[in-house]
Amino acid sequence: MTEFLSSVPGAVLVAILSWWLGTGAILWLVRLPARLFKRSMAALTFLALLSTISTAWSMRHATMAASYVGFVSVIVMWGWHEMAFLSGWITGPRRIAQESSAHGVRRFYLAVQALLHHEIGLLLNMGFLMLLQWGNVNHVALCTFALLWCMRVSSKLNLFFGVPHVGDQYLPAHLAYMGSYFRRSAVTACFYLTISLSAGTWVWLVLEAQRNTVTITTGWVLLASLLGLAIVEHLLMVFALPLQRLWGWAMRQRGELPSPLPTTLPTTRPSQPDSL
Repeated sequence: MTEFLSSVPGAVLVAILSWWLGTGAILWLVRLPARLFKRSMAALTFLALLSTISTAWSMRHATMAASYVGFVSVIVMWGWHEMAFLSGWITGPRRIAQESSAHGVRRFYLAVQALLHHEIGLLLNMGFLMLLQWGNVNHVALCTFALLWCMRVSSKLNLFFGVPHVGDQYLPAHLAYMGSYFRRSAVTACFYLTISLSAGTWVWLVLEAQRNTVTITTGWVLLASLLGLAIVEHLLMVFALPLQRLWGWAMRQRGELPSPLPTTLPTTRPSQPDSL
């Protein structure tokens, strides 16, 4: 097993499984009955605290095992943020649909307001990891979080400026209003720019490996694989693939697939907003 994990296929497989299982677990948890939300978040918070300890340990050791521990620990950490967002717990101060008349800077400002608290949480987590990294030798955990954050920002920008497939039909019902901040359109310059930068970076990494100008470590393979998966996720905004094909087991709840979201959403705050 150690020999397999130290190989390139082993690291690629771990990256793919971490991405697939991590995403599926969040999709499954967020579709559980609302009364179970506190239990789900409590369990994830406990795991996130453990991942903080394991991340700190991984940063102090330049070994294959430490690279795997740091990578998986950050996936758990990231999963906590995703669950907090998709559950509607940590989103932003604006929890209503986009103004139909909003354009340009106004539309961007309102979109930021819908996500602000979530973005601040991610940046605080990044800053915390940077403090943990200070003086330590293994950068896999920090680089994993930074890569996830960069590609997440790229996805949000593309959803804002416009892509053919925004995936709003997969939003939980309590986040239906988020779909109004997405723009369904032909491929824009933003997509061409972000996909060129990310794909160009991935190709450069592969070429550097072929030229033997970098040392192919477990951490390097994990990060390169994760970048490749993030690029695939970006391509799904253009070439649609129903999520049931990848995460059918997670998308079903009581034998039913998620229903289409309502087409008309409130653009003003209710007098007494619902809470989870």
